[in-house]
Amino acid sequence: MNGQDLKNSILQLAIQGKLVEQREEEGTAKELLEQIETEKEALIKEKKIKKQKALPEITEDEKPFEIPENWEWVRLGNICEKIGSGSTPTGGKSVYKESGIKFLRSQNIYNNGLRLKGVAYIPEELNKQGSVVKPKDILLNITGGSIGRCALVPGDFDVANVNQHVMIIRNLIPENRFLLHYILVSSYIQSMIMSVQVGVSREGLSAEKLKRFLIPLPPLAEQKRIVEKIEELMPYVEEYDKAYTEVTKLNKKFPEDMQKSILQYAIQGKLVEQREEEGTAEELYQQIQEEKERLIEEGEIKKSKALPEIMEEEIPFDIPENWKWVRLGEIFQINPRNNVENDTNVSFIPMALLEEGYQSKFTYDVKSWGDVKKGYTHFSDGDIVMAKITPCFQNLKSAVMANLENGVGAGTTELHVFRAFHDICIEYFLWFLKSPIFITTCVANMTGTAGQQRVGTQTITNYVVPLPPLEEQKRIVEKIEEMLTYTGKLIL
Repeated sequence: MNGQDLKNSILQLAIQGKLVEQREEEGTAKELLEQIETEKEALIKEKKIKKQKALPEITEDEKPFEIPENWEWVRLGNICEKIGSGSTPTGGKSVYKESGIKFLRSQNIYNNGLRLKGVAYIPEELNKQGSVVKPKDILLNITGGSIGRCALVPGDFDVANVNQHVMIIRNLIPENRFLLHYILVSSYIQSMIMSVQVGVSREGLSAEKLKRFLIPLPPLAEQKRIVEKIEELMPYVEEYDKAYTEVTKLNKKFPEDMQKSILQYAIQGKLVEQREEEGTAEELYQQIQEEKERLIEEGEIKKSKALPEIMEEEIPFDIPENWKWVRLGEIFQINPRNNVENDTNVSFIPMALLEEGYQSKFTYDVKSWGDVKKGYTHFSDGDIVMAKITPCFQNLKSAVMANLENGVGAGTTELHVFRAFHDICIEYFLWFLKSPIFITTCVANMTGTAGQQRVGTQTITNYVVPLPPLEEQKRIVEKIEEMLTYTGKLIL
């Protein structure tokens, strides 16, 4: 239950007579209705208001819930001196002035009161009697996105007009206004207001419909106690809402933080135990270099410039003794090219088909190689592809290529591709590329203009990564995928 739900619950209890006890000495709502009727007759006699057309009798079927015996169901129009909207002067905004009569519009009406910053003004000669706001009125937005917002006009308010999007509600007994305001902002009335917002026209709320709304009316003394109780509780509701919002943020953030932590533990050698029988990363590294030399000798790849030795200051954290720090360019061919017959059907992956997050998913279109071999990035089954442009890079758009059409593909130029020189657990390195330290470091080294920043090839090639023995890589991946399954359930 969020703060608004809690507030709705309190208001619902209030309007059902369950928030405070009933007291016999406070009389009945029937007596209050007689007082209201007397006031109405006096105003009609004094010609201050016109005699209204009688509203329909309330039937038992209309009553939405039970109320205490000393309360009464009434139609809103029967306890009000005025229910009517204002009007906008001819010329609209062109007649607005820097000073004059305040002209209240929907944007000035809020449940917690009037907001007069930036209020419009109209000249005195455009002051329309039917649109005049008086102290102690209630104003209700009746159209558009702010329909249902409702404000009490202060008792010391001076003068204003309203436009046709705002309804003036003037009580025959002004003391009724405080509880009536809470009734109007309750979910009970708000749902009734919103029920008129149907169909293409979204007509808004008319005065005639509003007058027919059923209002639960307590004795006046009980009204005051209800309002006091509501106002006593609202600060606690606000505190609860702040706490709930903070907890909600933490709950949403927790799975992602957990995912980041899992990957960080994994690349530091803390997710699974090390096993002596699995050998060392140094042995694996030597095998990779031997395979790389073989590929160079056979003309499969070109000999590249030797990468600089890894300096102590480049190492971000400690790793197990049987691991080894290496540069990505030492174990991967970065952005390789494919050699495929032009009429071969291949997978084509634009950025939109590469999914983001802690997963390895993509879809593809099928095109002929001759159509995509130029001007696009090349990749094959077993490669890692990674978005290099913001925000796709930060959103973890990366995946291991598998089951491509005829084993090969091409895609957006905004990808980096990693093709291993030797047998390694490619998924381990995919998870490394999604790890928070890799993302953070690469973002800090992006180049380009705002909104078009990229991770450069040199940054990728020289990036220092922790290399575990091959069998440990596989066990790390199994553990990562097992644990991420649980964090995925937390997100749902």
